[in-house]
Amino acid sequence: MTGFISLAHGEGGELTHRLIADVFAKAFRHHEHMNLDAAIVHCGGGKMAVTTDSFVVKPVFFPGGDIGKLSVTGTVNDLAVSGASPLFLTAGFIIEEGFELRKLKRIVQSMAEEAEHAGVKIVAGDTKVVEKGEADGLFINTTGVGFKETPKVNGSNVKQGDVIICSGTIGDHGIAIVSARERLGLLTEVQSDCASLNHMIKSLLSQTEGIRIMRDPTRGGLATTLAELCEDLQLTVELQETAIPVNREVEGACDILGFDPLYLANEGKVVMIADASEEKRILEVLHENPLGREARTIGKVTTVQKGKLLLRTPVGTTRRMERLSGMLLPRIC
Repeated sequence: MTGFISLAHGEGGELTHRLIADVFAKAFRHHEHMNLDAAIVHCGGGKMAVTTDSFVVKPVFFPGGDIGKLSVTGTVNDLAVSGASPLFLTAGFIIEEGFELRKLKRIVQSMAEEAEHAGVKIVAGDTKVVEKGEADGLFINTTGVGFKETPKVNGSNVKQGDVIICSGTIGDHGIAIVSARERLGLLTEVQSDCASLNHMIKSLLSQTEGIRIMRDPTRGGLATTLAELCEDLQLTVELQETAIPVNREVEGACDILGFDPLYLANEGKVVMIADASEEKRILEVLHENPLGREARTIGKVTTVQKGKLLLRTPVGTTRRMERLSGMLLPRIC
């Protein structure tokens, strides 16, 4: 790792992984549940899930959402994909001097509306104001707490033949952000997929069996998320490129801009590994929800060793997919 922090350290890829492993995990001596999006802690006779996230997205308003909505959905989803029911959030605001009060009110109202929609309460918070030029408008941190009610989500149960299911199209959020940032409205009108998934996931867990593990493919995209799972659980997964759902507009924008949708951020999708015998039922439940109508099976676990993510191309060849390396789109969430 280099001697200085770069923007690439915030991309969710290889440098982020090294930063967390070499600096934070080593110092805090905590390696449990590293393959989950929330920490599972024992509290009394039960278990709770806890997660925290900071949001520095630029611009703060984008097609399909804003930094306020994103700060709620991002934390709610991290709890939900860990098999927990989100209950409470806290919110911390770092506001730059000169930020317009009307914009702040709009963002806070967006947070309130999304929290109500998700069924969570924002119960505590903090504000700090810094001098002009010391921040970039507004940064938000949210911490979430929920009950871990079900033992169903357990990555240690993954086996050969399990299927990989994605709840919908990938790359929407990444293209929405770059479009707003670079004012590419004439190129694409893609909306961010920013949404709280806890209600859909709760229905999924209550109506199906066999879900091994779920992840929220945000920074670094689908490829980075699955590459990490493969390494953490020592799996070899093969994805079918033609099965991965991508909006035509996202695909076109990626062709023009030189991006790979597999590495673009998503903010309203869940990817899971599940028992192949439950595949049909899982897809049925997902398709019943507007947020899961485009859900598809995109691959399978071929072996439970080696820790590799492979992509089978339309011409029948395979290539290995690694974590995102370097910088693609900074400040995406």
